[in-house]
Amino acid sequence: MESMVISARQVLLTDGQFHAARIEISQGRIRSISALGRGESPTTDLILAPGFVDLQVNGIDDVDVWSTALAGNTVAWERINNLLLDQGVTSWCPTLVTAPLDVYRAAIDFVKNQSQVTGQPYVVGVHLEGPFLGDAAGAHRTQYVCEPNAHWLQDHADGVVLMTLGAEVTGAVEACELLAKNGCKVSIGHSRPTRQQFDDCVRAGATLVTHLFNAMSGVHHREPGLATWALTNDNVYASLIADGVHVVPETIALAFAAKPNKMVLVTDAVAWRTGSAGKIRLVMSDGAPRLEDGTLAGSAVTMPEALKVCVNQAKVQLKHALLAASTHPAEVMGLTDRGRLQSGCFADLVGLNEDLDVQAVWAQGQRVR
Repeated sequence: MESMVISARQVLLTDGQFHAARIEISQGRIRSISALGRGESPTTDLILAPGFVDLQVNGIDDVDVWSTALAGNTVAWERINNLLLDQGVTSWCPTLVTAPLDVYRAAIDFVKNQSQVTGQPYVVGVHLEGPFLGDAAGAHRTQYVCEPNAHWLQDHADGVVLMTLGAEVTGAVEACELLAKNGCKVSIGHSRPTRQQFDDCVRAGATLVTHLFNAMSGVHHREPGLATWALTNDNVYASLIADGVHVVPETIALAFAAKPNKMVLVTDAVAWRTGSAGKIRLVMSDGAPRLEDGTLAGSAVTMPEALKVCVNQAKVQLKHALLAASTHPAEVMGLTDRGRLQSGCFADLVGLNEDLDVQAVWAQGQRVR
C-alpha cells in the first residue's frame, strides 16, 4: 500500500496541544508526524484528532448489543459499526448489562468471533456492566444482581476486557485480583462503598469508575462518596456521560477541573429507538431513555454531541474534551497503538469542523467517512 499524507493546521498530538502538522500514513499506521512546512497548504481545513474510543456502548439508535449478540445477527452488527463510524468512533467496547449468568457465554462468543475488518471500528472487547453490582443498581434488573463467582469469572474471562462491579459486594477484592491477573480491566460502578472498600479494590487492580456521579454515592462536604474518591484519587480514571442530562454542564465542568488528565467520555448509548436494552423496556423522556418510573437507563447521546456539551455548555477546553474521548480511554484499556496520533500507532483519525460536527473519519488509514 502506498503512503499517503493528511495535514491540517489544527492537529491534536500526544502533548495534548494542537499543532500545524502533516501525518504520513503507510499500511494502516502512522509512519511519521512532522510540522507543516512554511507555505505548505494543508490537505484539510478540519480539526484532526485521534479517532474516538467509546468504552460503553449498549446499543445505538435501533440496534441493541445484547439482542444482536444473542441472535447472532451479523447484519445488525455491521449496522452498529457503521453508526459508530458516523460518530467518529474507531474503537469500542460492546457492553452487556446485568442478565442471568447462563446467557453471557453465547453473547461474549459472538462478539469475540466477529472478525476485525479493515475500515470498520476496532472492537476492544466486551464490557460487562454487571451482574456483580453494588447497592446502586439503577436501571439494572436487581433479580439478576449477585455476588462475584470466581469460577464463572475464570470461565468467562476470554473476550471480556472490562468489568464494572460494586466495591462493596462480598468478594469484590478477590474478583478485582482475578480479573486483573487475566488482563481484564476493572471499573467500580453502581456502587455505594465505604472509603476502605474503594481503596481495597483500587489496590486490587481497579483503575476506572463507571459513569461518574450516576448510580453511586456522590460528592458531599461532610459525607464523601465514590464520586468524591474517584475525583481525588490519581490512580483511577473516571468515565462520564456528558449528555447534559445524566450530568449537568456545571458538574461536567467540576469533573474536568478536578481530573483533566483522567476523564473518559462514554456515551452509554442504548437502542433508544427500539424501546429496549436487552430485556429492559425503555421510554424516551426529557432527553434520555428511562424506565417507566423515570429512572435513567443509558443515553441517546453520540460522542460528537457529548463533545459539544463539554465545550459549549460546560466550557471545557476542546483539547481536554477530545483527549477524554480518545487518548484517555485508550490509556485506561492499555491500548498503546490506538487513541493517539503518534508514529507507529494505527491511523485512526476524526476530522471535525469548527462546530464539532464529524466531517471525516479514517480507520487504519482508510477514509471511511
